[in-house]
Amino acid sequence: MRIPLGMIALLAAAILIYFGLAHRVLDRMRLSDRTALGFIIALIVGGFLNVTLVRTPAELVVNLGGGVVPIVLAVYLLSTADEAAERTRGIIAAIVATAAIYGAAKLLPAEPGRMFIDTLYVTGIVGGVVGYLAGRSRRAAFVAGTLGVVLADIVQYVELLTRRIPGRTWVGGAGAFDAVVIAGIIAVVLAEVFGEARERLQGGTAKKDADMARLPEALGSADDSPTGDSNGSNSGYRGGEGS
Repeated sequence: MRIPLGMIALLAAAILIYFGLAHRVLDRMRLSDRTALGFIIALIVGGFLNVTLVRTPAELVVNLGGGVVPIVLAVYLLSTADEAAERTRGIIAAIVATAAIYGAAKLLPAEPGRMFIDTLYVTGIVGGVVGYLAGRSRRAAFVAGTLGVVLADIVQYVELLTRRIPGRTWVGGAGAFDAVVIAGIIAVVLAEVFGEARERLQGGTAKKDADMARLPEALGSADDSPTGDSNGSNSGYRGGEGS
């Protein structure tokens, strides 16, 4: 029995969190280790549970782990954002990622084996990259990447309904579960790597600008203080000697 890639990735993430190796990333996302592990367990357990919501005219099946838990996690992360601007950016980024994933799914071949990589993995990669580019912060990037995959499935179901095409849409299930996990992990990794590099560059630039701003003051005090104070002191001392 083949273990889905999403499950393997989640187990690896759980191990990293358990040993405290992901504390920095979780702290930036306002997630405690216990909360993150709780969501991972919910994702894994929910990945085996499917609920059929609609049977006709087009069937809609929702996987609890790949469809419901990511939405709950996204809402939780957005609610913990310090600024309304970040919440807005996360929502807009999710819409952008949804459009990119839906468009990529239309362009990619539907038949398996036509590409060297599973098309569902490609949608996960697209979701992660676009999620980071649109969201930028770790929290917004993760929300955009995961929600983008889920919302793209929902958009596909709406398309089936409007065009009256019989079929089945599996929100967050089967390979889509892997795509959700891949998108979330890639988005966070990109945000951590490039975000950290950007913060270091901005910190270095800000320090340099601050040093340059203090330079004239430092030069002025250097000119006035050593010479003036020294001369004044010596002049007074000589006057004392003369008297």
